Amino acid sequence: MSVKVIHWGLGAMGGGMAELIAKKSGIQSVGAIDLDPNKVGKPLGEIFEGQAMDVIIQREPEQVLSVDADLVLIATGSFTKEVFPQIKQAVESKKNVICIAEEMAYPEQQERELAKEIDRLAKEHNVTVLGTGINPGFVLDTLIIALTGVCTHVEKIEAARINDLSPFGPTVMKTQGVGTTVEEFKKGIEEGYIVGHVGFPESMGLIAKALGWELDEIKETKEPIISKTYRKTKYVEVYPGMVAGCKHIAYGIMDGKTVIKLEHPQQVLPELEGVETGDYINIYGTPNVNMAIKPEIPGGIGTIAMAVNSIINVIKAKPGLTNMAELPVPRAIMGDIEKMLKTRS
Repeated sequence: MSVKVIHWGLGAMGGGMAELIAKKSGIQSVGAIDLDPNKVGKPLGEIFEGQAMDVIIQREPEQVLSVDADLVLIATGSFTKEVFPQIKQAVESKKNVICIAEEMAYPEQQERELAKEIDRLAKEHNVTVLGTGINPGFVLDTLIIALTGVCTHVEKIEAARINDLSPFGPTVMKTQGVGTTVEEFKKGIEEGYIVGHVGFPESMGLIAKALGWELDEIKETKEPIISKTYRKTKYVEVYPGMVAGCKHIAYGIMDGKTVIKLEHPQQVLPELEGVETGDYINIYGTPNVNMAIKPEIPGGIGTIAMAVNSIINVIKAKPGLTNMAELPVPRAIMGDIEKMLKTRS
């Protein structure tokens, strides 16, 4: 029997997962949940290339979650509190969960009690819950952790992801303040609805736990990236003088010293102002490790791939809440997923 998947959230990322799964062998989509009235009631295959015409997108999750399935892909929000009710429903229906909410990459960092409850529920219902994505989930945490494996000693870590936000949907644009005025950006930061990159504390916590460090404090700074040119994506328009993104930096401090510095200046269409994208990791230790990927790993494709490529690892994992540092090395799934599940120990 093929691996059966339910999609919860069919925006830019969730829809991309649906299309990717349609191209894979040994896996099929058997249910879909979304709030968009332009999608509800329509066959999944009418909107997403390659998908089945007999799977109807529904608004209410109860009926969809009653369908026999192995896993639910949740792509609806960024924060643990926001997605917890959905994770709870999916877990209580005895289905594994992969969620791309940024805070779910390591929810213990800021939502310890919710993390404990997710872990308890998952173990009670004999399923596994994972939060992943391109970042958090890979570039500024899992990849860093893997690179430290060649070091006998690590003094400090500095890493930066300079990327293009263009592929992402309205949720990400809103949290980054893209398309606002400078005054609106500052107000949004103060009131908390513009948050910059979501997930720095989670990446910091995941790295620190993996290395055995105990951070005393995490500090963050957020500044607007002001556009000098007109920029337009599928989801937003930015005029000169408006905010094209957020320059967000986080510092992990231990014993009075910054041992982890993560930078993530995100904006739409940075090339219009001569900004080169890339992912950069510098580990200072024995030996020093320096890595550069240019241009950056595409955020949209990377997030979609990380979620789908984690399906085998999650289904095979022990029950409970897990994270990328606890699972086998991520890899592209190019074979038949059903067969690979049977052969993976």
